[in-house]
Amino acid sequence: MCARPAPGSAEGERRHRACARVSVGRAERQRGQRAAAGAVPARTAGWWSRLRRRRARPSPAQHSQAQPSSQQPSRAERAAAAAATAGSASRAWHTAAALRAAEPTGIQREQKGTRPLPLSLGTTRETREKEIGHRRRRRSRRRAMAMARQVLCVCALLSLPLARSQPIRYSVAEEADSGSLVGNLAQDAALPPAQLSARRARLLAEDGRQHFRLDRASGRLVVADRLDREQLCAQSDTCTLAFELLLADPLQFFRVEVALQDINDHSPVFPAERVTFKIPEKSDPGSRFPLEVARDLDVGSNNVQAYSISPENEYFSVSYDSRVTGKKSIELVLEKPLDREEQAEMHFSVIAVDGGSPPRSGTTQVHIVVLDVNDNAPIFTQEEYIGKVVENVPTGSVLLTVLATDQDAGINGDISYQFSEAVSPSESLFEIDSTTGEIKLRKPLDFEAAETHELTVRATDGGGLSAICKVLVEVLDVNDNAPELVVSSFSSPLPENSAPGTVVALFTVRDRDAGANGKVSCALDDQLVFSLRPAYKNYYELVTVSALDREETAQYIVTVTAADAGSPPLTSSHTFTVAISDVNDNAPVFTQSSYTMYVRENNVPSVLVGAVSAADADVGLNAKVTYSLSAGQAAERPWCSCLSVNSESGQVFVLRALDYEQLRQSEVVVSASDAGSPPLRANVTVRLLVLDENDNAPLVLYPAPDSGPASSELVPVSAEAGYLVSKVVAVDADSGQNSWLSYHLLRATDPGLFAVAAQSGEVRLRRPVTDRDSVKHKLVVLVRDNGRPPLSATAALSALLLKDFSDLRQPHGSPATDDQPGSLTTYLILALVSVSLLFLGSTAAFVARRLCKRKELKAAHVLDGADNLPSGLAEAAAAGTLPHPYCYEISLTTGSGNSEFKFLKPFGPSLTPQPWAMAGGPSEEQVFPCVPVPTEDVTPDDAGTVSAEQFNRLSFN
Repeated sequence: MCARPAPGSAEGERRHRACARVSVGRAERQRGQRAAAGAVPARTAGWWSRLRRRRARPSPAQHSQAQPSSQQPSRAERAAAAAATAGSASRAWHTAAALRAAEPTGIQREQKGTRPLPLSLGTTRETREKEIGHRRRRRSRRRAMAMARQVLCVCALLSLPLARSQPIRYSVAEEADSGSLVGNLAQDAALPPAQLSARRARLLAEDGRQHFRLDRASGRLVVADRLDREQLCAQSDTCTLAFELLLADPLQFFRVEVALQDINDHSPVFPAERVTFKIPEKSDPGSRFPLEVARDLDVGSNNVQAYSISPENEYFSVSYDSRVTGKKSIELVLEKPLDREEQAEMHFSVIAVDGGSPPRSGTTQVHIVVLDVNDNAPIFTQEEYIGKVVENVPTGSVLLTVLATDQDAGINGDISYQFSEAVSPSESLFEIDSTTGEIKLRKPLDFEAAETHELTVRATDGGGLSAICKVLVEVLDVNDNAPELVVSSFSSPLPENSAPGTVVALFTVRDRDAGANGKVSCALDDQLVFSLRPAYKNYYELVTVSALDREETAQYIVTVTAADAGSPPLTSSHTFTVAISDVNDNAPVFTQSSYTMYVRENNVPSVLVGAVSAADADVGLNAKVTYSLSAGQAAERPWCSCLSVNSESGQVFVLRALDYEQLRQSEVVVSASDAGSPPLRANVTVRLLVLDENDNAPLVLYPAPDSGPASSELVPVSAEAGYLVSKVVAVDADSGQNSWLSYHLLRATDPGLFAVAAQSGEVRLRRPVTDRDSVKHKLVVLVRDNGRPPLSATAALSALLLKDFSDLRQPHGSPATDDQPGSLTTYLILALVSVSLLFLGSTAAFVARRLCKRKELKAAHVLDGADNLPSGLAEAAAAGTLPHPYCYEISLTTGSGNSEFKFLKPFGPSLTPQPWAMAGGPSEEQVFPCVPVPTEDVTPDDAGTVSAEQFNRLSFN
């Protein structure tokens, strides 16, 4: 409590107001704690209330002043003013604080639309006590339900050992709602509920109608649709719905029988609401008058149990007993004689009561007309008539005739026949002649619908007396129904690696006929892969008997034919289309057993040299082929690193340039693998041949090029033509025609004295040595290969002409000349000049004539042989340039009267083109080897007048 301030003390008033604010804050916190029982946290409520007070409360200076008349004081301020008027300022502040604490906060006002908060602590406590009571009751119910579930689980566990091989039997009342529980089939069959889904459990009803439904998750058997016992089993004393529980993998059957219990849901109904009897007045007591029984669709104790008359009648009573085939028949029994003059008509009701609980009843009105004497009622010759007829008898046929007699005469002896007034479904199929009593077929019969038909025939005479009899029509079966084949399960596609004996389909066959007409046998068409195997009762399995191969047959069409034993037999068939799914059982197969590819040396890196190809007989991923180099080859064959195979297309690439002189051929193993699981692979050998190019010049072995000054070959002066002076030996690192070497005399001191064999490199004397020849001769031999373009090398030789070996000690200089007189020399010079001029003129004429003739021959050769030559040779020849295979070498000596020519002409057979195969196609070059023509085969022309300039221009062009 805050102390009351002293009157007139401003400091006391200020402290008192501060104390009041603290009290109000404490009250706000307490109210926030109480509001926590609702939906507003205490801290939030206190914060909102303080915020409101700051906004609404005036400052101490303003509080001491009077409020303007235009502002409406709040509820708290009005209460404070009233308390201050009473003389207590402190009480006024506390009263205002209490009223503010009682007002709802901002959050509470905001939540009024969603959840009302309690206005007082008492109300909150009552609400919480109610909620606690509800929670306790809900907790008690949950405990009771949990205990009930535990009891049910214990009972279910105790019933597990009772599972046996006999049928599983249940009982359910008719008219049960859809979804009503029949029993736990999984528990009674001793099966875990998980197996129902895993083994594809299903219910197979004998009549094809599904009256029940199986919950695979829990194993509960529930009613699928409304069950009407009277519709399903008619008047049978017992009504059992049987079906099979089928489980696959492995195949297993459980027979389930559900007994349908009758309930008293039908009242007895008389065939006619009103019955009239005409009874003679002279009828003796004890006379009986038959009355149509009341029909009650229920059975057992729910059927009709008793009859009575209402109101009680002294003349009649009701009697009923079993007379025909166990059916009840009722009669009116005359208890005392009638007197028409006393009472001509009577009216009463006959009541039929069943034995249900509560019982149901039906009523018919009886009208008794008392007649004059007609004391004999009709009498049937038989109490029961039985007729047999085949089901395919045509309509209108007479099935049988009933006969009744009456001992009365006249109109009292005239008898008419009719069916009972209650028209049953069986009676609607027949009609009766009222005069003759012939019963005829009105509608077609069906043995499968009903095997027997029971009729009630009444015979009435003209006096109103009647009698009834029973007629039983037995329908004989005719083979008019073909077998039916119903597929229960079918597996397609089937993996091609399925083992023999795999079940492909499960089906059942049935025939609605009876006897031999209903016996069905199944057979397959000519099949070597599938067969039929009996499974259970009329169930059959279609199984495999041999291995499957999708690559051989991707789909099988299997036809199952079912035939009955009727005469003639009826058949039906069903076709199964069995697809075979692929299994990775085929490895890739290369199109060739091995591959040979070619590449020229000095190739461009990453050049394509060929491709490998493999096919897989499988399909899909199992047939997707990828290529690779066989693992482990890089370590064994380092040169394999220069090859690469495209994994998708199988193209083979050479990654770097190759050198024929280092690697001429190689072999690599390429693998092809499919994408199956596990993958299958195949290998093939790829042989790579490197083709040579002319990239190596000839190498002269003798004379050695680095042996210093050329060595001298000694030639005796007496040597004849053809004397072997020396031999140039050279080799070429290339192969084939690139290594074919030819030797040519490039330069010589006396070209006419020496000749070089083009093929062997032998240097021989072309003519005998004369005294005019120089003693020392120098020769340069050109060694050239046959490549495109050709490469060459030179060899330098030196020859000494000696009379004997003693001349080696003499200095070798210019040839000696004879000392002759000056006159002789003059004559000789003149003669030499004359002869030279004559020779030069003759040679010029000869050369001009030969040049003209050579141009004609070249043009003709190019035109005639251009078809057989490569394009490069033909164009070069046409341009007037001699092709490389045509090599001419002319050696002339100015001091001789004879001139020797050496021609290298193309060897005849080599004119045929010889292509070199590459991996990518035919070669772009064709090489024609040159062979030299021996000197003996060349006839020298007269060359006495050829000048040195003309010779040089001729021999080197």
